[in-house]
Amino acid sequence: MKIRKLVAVVLSAVMLLSFAGCGTGSADKKAVQSNEPAKTQDKASSVKEESISLTYWTLNTRQNAVDEIAKSFNESQNGIKVTVAYYDTDGIKEACKVAASSNTLPNMWFNWGGSLGGFFVENGLTYDLTDYAKEHNWDSIFNAGALNLCKLHGQLAGYPTSYNVLDVYYRKDIFEKYNIKVPTTFEEFEAVCATLKENGIIPISTAGLYGWHVMRFVELLFEHYCGAELHDKLNNFEESWDNENVVKALAKYQEFCQKGYFPDGFITANPNDTHMAVFSGKAAMDIQGQWYDGTIIQNDQDMNLYGSFAFPSGGTNRLSAFVEMTQFNKNNTAEELEACIKFMDYYHSEEIVEQYAEYYNLPLPKIGSKAPAEYVNVPIMIETSAKNGTFTITDQAFPTEIADALFNVQAAIANNEMTPEEGAKAIQKAVESYHAK
Repeated sequence: MKIRKLVAVVLSAVMLLSFAGCGTGSADKKAVQSNEPAKTQDKASSVKEESISLTYWTLNTRQNAVDEIAKSFNESQNGIKVTVAYYDTDGIKEACKVAASSNTLPNMWFNWGGSLGGFFVENGLTYDLTDYAKEHNWDSIFNAGALNLCKLHGQLAGYPTSYNVLDVYYRKDIFEKYNIKVPTTFEEFEAVCATLKENGIIPISTAGLYGWHVMRFVELLFEHYCGAELHDKLNNFEESWDNENVVKALAKYQEFCQKGYFPDGFITANPNDTHMAVFSGKAAMDIQGQWYDGTIIQNDQDMNLYGSFAFPSGGTNRLSAFVEMTQFNKNNTAEELEACIKFMDYYHSEEIVEQYAEYYNLPLPKIGSKAPAEYVNVPIMIETSAKNGTFTITDQAFPTEIADALFNVQAAIANNEMTPEEGAKAIQKAVESYHAK
């Protein structure tokens, strides 16, 4: 949290001076200084490949694939060179915001939708792709749902790279061993957790460092106790978070903590490691997205041991969903933007995806795209999301300041430092403070 506060102070100071521009990772290029997005060249004007050097920041969980993809792309081009830097999930969030404050953003970077990607749009740092998308018929290439989630603050803010829905992954063999059926009601889900705990199995693998993984479970409790309509109003700040339904959800989370339904010391554990307990058989469930099929394959697990189900929150049992995208520096020249998108098209081409399938969140958000046959849970999850509906995952629905307040509440309740009532008030106070700025 100290790091977040320090970054926030730096950003506040910089914002007062306004964001005058930002580095593109290729300082010798002439940048576009106008407030209007640079127009890309038409087909008659070719990209000057012989002098284009690009920087790209992405997640380190994909490094094994991206290293090779960037290498083969560079070798196939006449002068375009892409240099990649890697960060973990929270590292890239911090690195990009610090770079925003020091005018050193790369030419392109991995990001999420919602408030995470919206920050860079609000501060005039991203290339508006609205005109480019029209000129290149993106409506006929990408799924409408993914494109819509990339539209932030009136502009198309990124190139969609994945559309993700979350489900409860579980170990089929553990359920079978203890004669456990997939729960269809919240009460049945509680009974499943009790049975697992009684038999020495951790019911839910989760980790509280950074807050977002625990949030995946807490937001499902909000969905259950508040219902879909109120949950959406809360996320849109149309209703106060200081209400009895939020308190009930936080009280149930506290109860799960006290009953030991999460791993010991989970609140300080790294969320990138939650799969270890499930793969070893120490834990039975983990709330994950369709990328988890790829994680199972990468770790040489038997896919037959893993299934998924929609959390039985009630109503239609909506799934949490979010988009991932690549954002482009507003200061890119037209030539640099063309080269960036050329790299993205290559990265997400059918041939490359097939070669490195386990490093993508499949299916891609492209019309007609399908997941590999071995991704047995993905088609079910996509079909379920279409049937049940979705809500935007909380840390994309919330601005960072409010998400941080929720994360603090989660940790404090788990550590018996805050009551559910105090937690609801703390979230609402963060909402009011944010809107008062």
